[in-house]
Amino acid sequence: MDYQFLETQRDGSVERLTLNRPDVRNAFNEHVIAELTAWADATRGAAERGEIRIAVIAGAGKMFCAGADVSWMSKTVQYSREQNLDDAKAASRMFAAINGLPIAVIGRVHGAALGGGAGLAAVCDIVVAAESAVFGFTETKLGILPAVISPFALAKIGRSAARELFLTGARFSAARAREIGLVHAVVPEAELDGAVDGYVHELLSAGPHAVAAAKALIPEVWPRSVGDALTVTASAIAERRVSPEGQEGLRAFLEKRKPSWSVNKDTEATRGRRG
Repeated sequence: MDYQFLETQRDGSVERLTLNRPDVRNAFNEHVIAELTAWADATRGAAERGEIRIAVIAGAGKMFCAGADVSWMSKTVQYSREQNLDDAKAASRMFAAINGLPIAVIGRVHGAALGGGAGLAAVCDIVVAAESAVFGFTETKLGILPAVISPFALAKIGRSAARELFLTGARFSAARAREIGLVHAVVPEAELDGAVDGYVHELLSAGPHAVAAAKALIPEVWPRSVGDALTVTASAIAERRVSPEGQEGLRAFLEKRKPSWSVNKDTEATRGRRG
């Protein structure tokens, strides 16, 4: 699929997506949102066909994503409430589509991830950030609020951090982002690709269906008590043990060999590195 504002590269079963609007700091507008939604839908289809196991999201130029495009925001000032409602629902569907992908999604963050850019980081399963990267749920500085991204951000950072950062709109460091769970690894910018490749290698050594099932299990179990979760968790592990992939993984372990899905670190994991 051809995109105007996105670049994609397929490295075996690794999909690499780059936001490609460096002149406006990779900011969102209605067209970027539509393209990201279309990309997520296409990626879901490819994942279900077994063609993709991992997606890596990055930004071109000096920044990951600055949030909303100024020119787009200037148009929304003139929107009616109904038009703003439709606009917000489209953005919400985009974040939900990426969040719900049945594969691992890695965010490669440099420069800054602000507003919706921080929301994009929140829908990534794993986020690797440069030490110099800056984050912020900056919407209140504009008299609005981080509403659309809130379900995904809250799932990552929790209510306490949100009460500080949503309300103040303050920018915060990559180190702080790691402390609150928005980021998982912080490295010098020169080491970003190596750190991303490390996660890619780990994920390629895991069963692809098991990864999808583990990702789906988290929101299922999270709101339940231990007792309420028992039926869900027991059923989940029983199904995986008797599945073809589960059987292959257990037999490979017992036979002291690599399972059939394992990919050599020096091939797929390191192809297509960003410079």
